[in-house]
Amino acid sequence: MARVTVEDCIDKVENRFDLVLLASHRARMISSGSQITLDRDNDKNPVVALREIAETTVSPGDLKEDLIHSLQKYVEVDEPEPEVPLIGVGAGAGIDSDDTEVTADRMTEEELLKGLEGLAPPEEVPEEDGE
Repeated sequence: MARVTVEDCIDKVENRFDLVLLASHRARMISSGSQITLDRDNDKNPVVALREIAETTVSPGDLKEDLIHSLQKYVEVDEPEPEVPLIGVGAGAGIDSDDTEVTADRMTEEELLKGLEGLAPPEEVPEEDGE
């Protein structure tokens, strides 16, 4: 019976800590009923997990993604946003659905300044006494 060593697996996984995490996760998967990809040869689950990693019958990248997914408490699901009706568009709004032409009013800088001057309150002039 051939023994699996860390050196057999370390070229498949970048460091020993990740190897321990992935192998233990795979061993837990096997003990919970996941299908093994090799012959068991009377080995225990951690040894089978290491042999699977060493012989690349399971992908270390897939194991890592599965481990991360199993540890997440909140998984964000991309759902399409509901369509929101436009303001003023409704039954009897009088807007023609075929009317797709949009026009924009252009204003010069001078017209803008004149409009802003009209919005500002007039300055109060103090009244002078006639003595």
